[in-house]
Amino acid sequence: MDSNILIGCSGWNYNDDQDKGGWLNVFYPNTKTKKLRFYSQFFNTVEMDSTFYKEFYLKMNKGLFMGLCKATPDNFKFSIKVPEIITHEKRLDVGKNVIYDFLEFLDKISPLKNNNKLGTIIIQLPPSFTIKEFAKTEVFLDRLTSLVIDSNGDLNHNFYSIEFRHPSWNTEGTFEMLKHYNIASVITDSPSKENLGFLSNETNIVTNTHAIIRMHGRNNNKNHYWYDYLYSEKELIPWVNKIEKIKEQANSVFIYFNNHYGGKAIVNALQFKKLLDNTSISESEAATLEKAKRFFLND
Repeated sequence: MDSNILIGCSGWNYNDDQDKGGWLNVFYPNTKTKKLRFYSQFFNTVEMDSTFYKEFYLKMNKGLFMGLCKATPDNFKFSIKVPEIITHEKRLDVGKNVIYDFLEFLDKISPLKNNNKLGTIIIQLPPSFTIKEFAKTEVFLDRLTSLVIDSNGDLNHNFYSIEFRHPSWNTEGTFEMLKHYNIASVITDSPSKENLGFLSNETNIVTNTHAIIRMHGRNNNKNHYWYDYLYSEKELIPWVNKIEKIKEQANSVFIYFNNHYGGKAIVNALQFKKLLDNTSISESEAATLEKAKRFFLND
């Protein structure tokens, strides 16, 4: 597989049994398994979204991220979601000290950057964040991309990505703004009722440094649980074609399966690796895929 294509899942620390949405037995052999070490034997990247949640983020420190570096291979990358304090509570408002909050966040995760394990930083906006807040977003991005953390590090060297979750952002101005600030638009696959189909357009590549694809799942039921969904190979094949086009435009392509419920992301991520390049899946990966698939034969 191309070295610039990184495939993984959204999260890894799913401790419960499969019937409760966890990955135990579907993927992890037992409760004593060191999950991140095991996970990194199969995937070269992961999206870490626990940083988003205040209850977890406020307890995190540099030591945690140094431990993540030590637990993974040299070529492993972590993509990190920006805390909800910045995106959902303060809604990117520079008048509410979000730049200070962002600097604090970058400092906390700095071991990842220092050890060359930082993938893309995901700024996920709430569904209520509409095009009416365009000006505020532009001010935030302008401040963010002009910051200098110290004499050795320009923050522009971080790979930033922004995920819109409201259809009003489907305008030419949106992508022109992102192109200007070298911020990637997160490409997504989501349930049809969300009207976010424009975000699955592979032509929305506005930076040649990186691209990110998040496969959320297509579940329109079960109280909006997008992530309780198993993609069929037929549904994945069009994305293989999209990736072929995207990788010609971006130096690094991060692909994350967020349909994590019950280990479904494991099945689809390994399937996708195989679809992209049949020679890229090892015997152990093939065996793990077949084992996981058996849990969903009767779904």
